Parts: sequence; structure tokens; C-alpha cells
Amino acid sequence: MPHFIIDCSLDILQQITPEEIMNAVYETADSTGLFAPNDIKVRLQPYQYFRLGDNKKNFLHIFGHIMEGRTTEQKAHLSRQINTRLAELLPDISFLSINISDFEAATYSNKALINPENKNKDRHFGL
Repeated sequence: MPHFIIDCSLDILQQITPEEIMNAVYETADSTGLFAPNDIKVRLQPYQYFRLGDNKKNFLHIFGHIMEGRTTEQKAHLSRQINTRLAELLPDISFLSINISDFEAATYSNKALINPENKNKDRHFGL
């Protein structure tokens, strides 16, 4: 937790490597101090086929999924920081956007939470 899922047009990867994009998102999210160390996950999916508005050639959108509990201001700051960093790397992109959604703690499960040794139900158990 959190998960940052990057959708982008394939041509973006001719301007910048996937690693550069993912590292920028990871490092920016990490720098906010909102997440436990080594807890951030980033993945990227390029699209060869897509439709945009007239005279728009490419896009990059990030779906950020984080555990509930952060304020609206914290989530807005996170969005702005990531978007600002990527705008520096991709100044000519047609569409650059991000949205942050909350996971509900009550419905979230992971390997740590189902570990019988995890008596306190710590989602970071064993990390």
C-alpha cells in the first residue's frame, strides 16, 4: 500500500523510459512521508490503441489507491507533487492527470493480515 497504476500512450515510452516514470512517481510519493518505507508499489501499462480529442496525441494518467485515513489536503498535495514532477519530465504531453482513491481498511486484506502469527493484525507484519 499504496498502489500507483500508470496508464499511458505507448509513444510516451519513446520520450522517457518506464523506469524513469515509475521512479519519479515512487520517489515523489515516498518524499511526502505519507507511507511506510518500502510500502509503495508502482506499475505501468502502455496502450497502443486509444482515442483522444482532436489534436491530442498522448496521455498519462495515474490511479493512486491508498489506505483510508489521510486528509483531503494530504491527498491533494500528493496528487499535485506527482503531477508537478511528471510535468517536468514530460513538458509536451497532451493529457497528464492523477486521481487518488481510498481503500477501506475494513475490506482490505493482504498476506500479513492472514498470517496466524500476526496477533495484532498489523498489515505491515513481517515486512
